[in-house]
Amino acid sequence: MNETREVEVVVIGAGQAGLAGAYHLRRTGFEPERDFVVLDHAPGPGGAWQFRWPSLTYGKVHGMHALPGMELTGADPARASSEVIAEYFDAYERAFGLRVRRPVDVRAVREGSGGRLLVETSAGRWAPRALINATGTWDRPFWPRRPGQETFRGRQLHTARYPGPEAFAGRRVVVVGGGASGTQHLLEIAPHAAATTWVTRRPPVFREGPFDEEAGRAAVALVEERVRRGLPPRSVVSVTGLPLNDAIRQGLADGVLDRLPMFDRITPEGVEWNDGRRVEADVILWATGFRAAIDHLAPMRLREHGGGIRIDGTRAVADPRIHLVGYGPSASTIGANRAGRAAVRDIGRLLAGGTGEPDREPVAA
Repeated sequence: MNETREVEVVVIGAGQAGLAGAYHLRRTGFEPERDFVVLDHAPGPGGAWQFRWPSLTYGKVHGMHALPGMELTGADPARASSEVIAEYFDAYERAFGLRVRRPVDVRAVREGSGGRLLVETSAGRWAPRALINATGTWDRPFWPRRPGQETFRGRQLHTARYPGPEAFAGRRVVVVGGGASGTQHLLEIAPHAAATTWVTRRPPVFREGPFDEEAGRAAVALVEERVRRGLPPRSVVSVTGLPLNDAIRQGLADGVLDRLPMFDRITPEGVEWNDGRRVEADVILWATGFRAAIDHLAPMRLREHGGGIRIDGTRAVADPRIHLVGYGPSASTIGANRAGRAAVRDIGRLLAGGTGEPDREPVAA
């Protein structure tokens, strides 16, 4: 397909951030397909949620904030979150007529002609005046490299492909990572595995007491400062610490959450430290997080020397036509909602001939 279709805005991604942006576009008078298009590479609605492991039930989900304009009600907490949230996103798209195109792979965003961008995809080309990038992180799992990694005779997998705890029955498992996923996986696997070992790069920080609005603002400010400086964003969760809930307390009491520092090398039989400690393993599970999926923006040369994209509000400082939502300080469900609204406000001003200066409303964790 050689035709290039002109629209006002292209939204890339139909997870929480992308749908929030599309909702606010629709609410402010932009018509789907005529004025804006939403492109999503996933096979169905649900964003990254549709790929979550089966044992992550809706009742275990932390901080799933409703999309703007439509609450998620009556969900069975015992059902898989992948099913509950995929159905909710599907109903949301239909309720607001967002007409998401999928599966569509966005290959590159380039400078177009006449002040427009050029979005090249597996389904053709679009030429928007502005872009909302909401591609999240799920497609870029981070795999640290350690000496000897290629010699390991067991199985290595990333949390993005975590199959559930039963798959580790009778196995000796090393879980690498000090975030929420690492601890959740470890606590699930321990009753099934022959042995578990928890390894983290830094000592884990456990947070007692409620996570109130002030703490949320402080956490977001730390992440926001990094993206303002053009550094790769850290997740909001990485600066909040792990909540010391009943499950964590039990894991600490049982010794499941006895943490070891990062090992120095991987051997065919397991992992080793320079002090001579060894742990034999059948599986290494890397719960080491994700990186922003923004390679398609490379032709626009938005990255700073620090490796990240410097943003002000949601606007890329290097190009006011491009907004990143669900990136850095807005990489949470409530933050994505607010970022989607802020991006649309700024884009509205830009398309009306304004400066496109960012909306100053803060996002939240």
